Amino acid sequence: MAAAEEEVLGLLVGAVDQGTTSTRFLVFNSKTAELVSHHQIEIKQEFPREGWVEQNPKEILLSVYECIEKTCEKLELLNIDSSNVKAIGVTNQRETTVVWDKITGEPLYNAVVWLDLRTQSTVENLNKKIPGNNNFVRFKTGLPISTYFSAVKVRWLLDNVKNVQKAVEEGRALFGTIDSWLIWNLTGGANGGVHCTDVTNASRTMLFNIHSLEWDKELCEFFEIPMKILPNVRSSSEIYGLMKAGVLKGVPISGCLGDQSAALVGQMCFQDGQVKNTYGTGCFLLCNTGRKCVFSEHGLLTTVGYKLGRDKPVHYALEGSIAIAGALVCWLKDNLGIINTLHEIEELAKEVGTSYGCYFVPAFSGLYAPYWEPSARGIICGLTQFTNKCHIAYAALEAVCFQTREIWDAMNQDCGIPLSHLQVDGGMTSNKILMQLQADILCIPIMKSSMPEVTALGAAMAAGAAEGVAVWNLEPGSLTALTMERFEPQIKAEESEIRYSTWKKAVMKSMGWVTTESSESGVP
Repeated sequence: MAAAEEEVLGLLVGAVDQGTTSTRFLVFNSKTAELVSHHQIEIKQEFPREGWVEQNPKEILLSVYECIEKTCEKLELLNIDSSNVKAIGVTNQRETTVVWDKITGEPLYNAVVWLDLRTQSTVENLNKKIPGNNNFVRFKTGLPISTYFSAVKVRWLLDNVKNVQKAVEEGRALFGTIDSWLIWNLTGGANGGVHCTDVTNASRTMLFNIHSLEWDKELCEFFEIPMKILPNVRSSSEIYGLMKAGVLKGVPISGCLGDQSAALVGQMCFQDGQVKNTYGTGCFLLCNTGRKCVFSEHGLLTTVGYKLGRDKPVHYALEGSIAIAGALVCWLKDNLGIINTLHEIEELAKEVGTSYGCYFVPAFSGLYAPYWEPSARGIICGLTQFTNKCHIAYAALEAVCFQTREIWDAMNQDCGIPLSHLQVDGGMTSNKILMQLQADILCIPIMKSSMPEVTALGAAMAAGAAEGVAVWNLEPGSLTALTMERFEPQIKAEESEIRYSTWKKAVMKSMGWVTTESSESGVP
């Protein structure tokens, strides 16, 4: 590409966005933050038993290679040389756990996905071991002991999968979240691949001390996980290694953030008190708390927001995590068959404009924030003979908004400063009924980014800003502000409160449905 053309276009930065349901590779202009090209591939989830959720790590890796190749082909069709891609960032579904053989490069078991519930009995046993007056796990990690986080998934693999046990004994096993699995492979795999993770992903394992920013010996001993299998922890923005194959061979991988931290960066929530909510498979509300760890009194998590460089300070966040948001729409499509495409839910909801007193609590994986109640299960209540699929579709959208209201209230209480508006992103935000419902149920304006790919944008920003790359300037004066669409509340606060209090009643009815099942141990 000629120098003059490069000047107009700006240098390009790529981002691998490996999510729960799809893999994408996106290329951004580092000057304007505009999306130039992208490619997406759907990823299969496997449900070998009730409550178990797995994915094939090799399918995930191949999807990344294919997305990179296809995106670069699309660049060539735009007469843009892929040699203009100067760096690559990685963002990923967090907590999902992979253990692989460093000699052969083969996974030793499927990836155990963040939503997976098989570790419930492990969690109950571990909770009994913690002294009531000294929850050192929560103090060190910011997290409750839950099926959600990686440590208990690794513990299950060590207890139940002979291949994993043998590889650990023989010094062949490596553990990582999806970012580690991808970076290790992209930088060479069994031939010198870099085994690393970043502080944001490490902070979701329950093995990482968020104060000292290193793996914690006491936590590893508590979960009985050998430290030798853990990746090296790096900042979210530095050169980890170079691409070893494919059309982008030699390009540095220089950004890494768990998906929700990446969205915080992509939304440019760099100031204390800035809040974003991402509507994906689940729903995740994060508030930047700056350089201080804020511990929640209302069921939120304390987590690492980002650390944008080896010598840069770490920024923390409070997080409200909802397990089921977009996954509920997928369930209506795949399990109930009341819609054929994900977009149809908006049409059904629009037909009736109300749930007609029907309430849906989608506690498919128990309830996450603010309850952390693994015994809960999904319920639909308030049904009459008048209720039809349109009302259920509307109730499903309301459920996403009510769950967000619960963590929004918790966030307001923990922050002590009333939050005035909410910045939103993620696939579900294209649903205008959902956005209006959210404004009505929170009684505040919703600010929707016109560029929906802010998670990938955050990873690209971190990669482009890394020392040794330096094609993206993150100084406040240099950042291009995202344009926003605004949704204002359109109903009275009193009406909103009545609907919300009825929802809370439904939530109480969803709890205490299951006790620990004996089917949790053993590999099918």
